[in-house]
Amino acid sequence: MHKFFVNIKRIFTVPELTSRILYTIGLILIFRIGAFIVLPGIDATKLTGKATGILGLLDVFLGGAFSNVSIFGLGVMPYISASIAVQLLTIAMPYFHRIQREGQSGRKTLRNITKGVTIVLAVIQSISYVAATVSDELLLINKPLFFALAIFVLPAGTMACVWIGDRITDKGIGNGVSMLIMVGIVSSLPGALFEEFTLRGSKGILIFLIEAIILFFILVVVVMFTQAVRKIPLQYAKQVIGQSIYSSSRQYLPVKLSSAGVMPIIFAQVIMFVPALMMNIFATKSDKIASMSKIFGDFTSWQYNLVFASLIIAFTYFYTAVNINTMQIADDLKRNNSFIPGIKPGKSTADFIDDILSKGTLFGALFLASISVLPGLAYVLGISKSFSRFFGGTSLLITVSVVLDSLQQIESYLLMHHYDYMMDSGQIQGGAAYGKL
Repeated sequence: MHKFFVNIKRIFTVPELTSRILYTIGLILIFRIGAFIVLPGIDATKLTGKATGILGLLDVFLGGAFSNVSIFGLGVMPYISASIAVQLLTIAMPYFHRIQREGQSGRKTLRNITKGVTIVLAVIQSISYVAATVSDELLLINKPLFFALAIFVLPAGTMACVWIGDRITDKGIGNGVSMLIMVGIVSSLPGALFEEFTLRGSKGILIFLIEAIILFFILVVVVMFTQAVRKIPLQYAKQVIGQSIYSSSRQYLPVKLSSAGVMPIIFAQVIMFVPALMMNIFATKSDKIASMSKIFGDFTSWQYNLVFASLIIAFTYFYTAVNINTMQIADDLKRNNSFIPGIKPGKSTADFIDDILSKGTLFGALFLASISVLPGLAYVLGISKSFSRFFGGTSLLITVSVVLDSLQQIESYLLMHHYDYMMDSGQIQGGAAYGKL
């Protein structure tokens, strides 16, 4: 515990890190305030603050902004949907594939295209959102005027969330968009704990403690999975300087077990939201649609979990294939005069890395799919619906991934500050980059 407080104190000794953390906290506060500002024309006193089914799950990711009918009611979900669409286009269309290969300028172009698609999707989703959640008794103004305002304000709120996310990524700590989703999830945790504790009552404290212990062990397993790395040994070519031969120490190429990170489960969750929202709108017009809406709007149903797990496995392979080019890695190793012992440079190296990556991706995809169905299992075993969401699935994985990513960034700043301090104090007076044989 003493070490923990020492590390907290160290954080505030680095001016740049302190400013980044405070900047991130300030933007998160703005995001949370926006989640409670209702759309113009809504009578806030008549809002129940509750959403059920798939809408309740969506409300968790948006930190209550959905049920509050707020200006941030759509959050960053249209941006996530647009990102999926643009990444699919980079595979399906040569034009987008060429843009992706243009380096930094290409990535900037794709980001601008993604934001343009985000606006279009936000307009479409705002119509569905208003139709699904806003009834006539909530309105203080006439319905056509409210629709016109909502279709303008909701996409603007989404772009404001995207802007906040970009600013956190550039000048704050962690990935901004993922950070906003995590904040929304964590904001519902106190209420879920209170609901579960109330459900158990004074006689069920032991059961509540057992549930907390199980949740802790699930959290440990998820952290171990997220941090798991396969180290591929690398050897650098020997260098001849003068009459001496120098060789570097052996290094490693880290290949994460979950190379795709948390993005597959975010993508899969967004895909699950879209048809459920559409069916929820037309549920009153058809009994069959109403039945399907009920099934796929319930994260505890086996149909929902089967489709969700299948989408996660598919997106894990897709995201890994899009973001990791094994041939480029092999070429980079060759240019840096490094090689994997026992493996020929070039295509053989690429095939070797691809084989390791494929095995890791299979295990990672199956693990993500297994974790995704745990909330449904927890609910079946008697845990309250709000608290069961934290026993796995998107909520737990996003929270763990974002926290670990932020901690790694903080650690890198602390290490850099420590290195600069040692250089300035004269404790490091140079050293050979290579060891003499």
